Amino acid sequence: MILLSFDIEEFDMPFEYGKDISFEDQIAISIAGTNHILEILEKHQVKATFFSTVIFARNAPEVIRRIVEGGHELASHGYYHSTFETAHLASSKLALQELSGQEIRGYRMARMKPVDENEITKAGYSYNSSINPTWLPGRYNNLSKPRKLFKEAGTWQIPASVSPLLRFPLFWLSFHNLPISIYQWLAESTHKKDGYLNIYFHPWEFTELGDQERFGFPGYVSRNSGRKMIERMDLFIGYLKQKKYSFHTITDFLEIIKA
Repeated sequence: MILLSFDIEEFDMPFEYGKDISFEDQIAISIAGTNHILEILEKHQVKATFFSTVIFARNAPEVIRRIVEGGHELASHGYYHSTFETAHLASSKLALQELSGQEIRGYRMARMKPVDENEITKAGYSYNSSINPTWLPGRYNNLSKPRKLFKEAGTWQIPASVSPLLRFPLFWLSFHNLPISIYQWLAESTHKKDGYLNIYFHPWEFTELGDQERFGFPGYVSRNSGRKMIERMDLFIGYLKQKKYSFHTITDFLEIIKA
């Protein structure tokens, strides 16, 4: 079972590299990337989960409508991408439900930062997918966390997939930088061990990120972005479908394992 998810948000990442970008450009880039993603998913007839901030959803109503009408799942990525208050857990859930007409069951914290699991449960979520159970300098130190699905405070925790050995992360940066054959091998090996694969990406990866003056990204961030990323994702999904893997939204996955 393949759980593809995409964090759709204001494209504020250039701020991390000392660059300024207008709010209008943040939204436009994320809209363009999300539409590329939806085209790939429609081509292969697979479903995915989209974690959206309220700010993005309010500024991209046609994209949200396309996600819902396409049978994908909408989940919460918070109210804003760069600002968080505990109250946003509940308010983002309610706002996204109103904007989409779809029940919001899942949450993912911006930048996969820690979040109080008791507050997640209080806000009424069925699951949280905010843990990357690996170690990356300056970003994650989650080697003590379970590597696979578990329950905490009454809510399902669905960590991002990492390899069984060494906990090598299979997130978006790995997809950009590894030879696609190596990434596919890691993905299949992890799926074989765990019974599922939970991997996440962002819409801006599907746009061109190589403009150093505009974005300031190092090569390991901008590598294989834009058209190359579109081609890679198309090949990857096609490869998995040929191998007879099934694709599910996270909520559908939870219903299957509970059955």
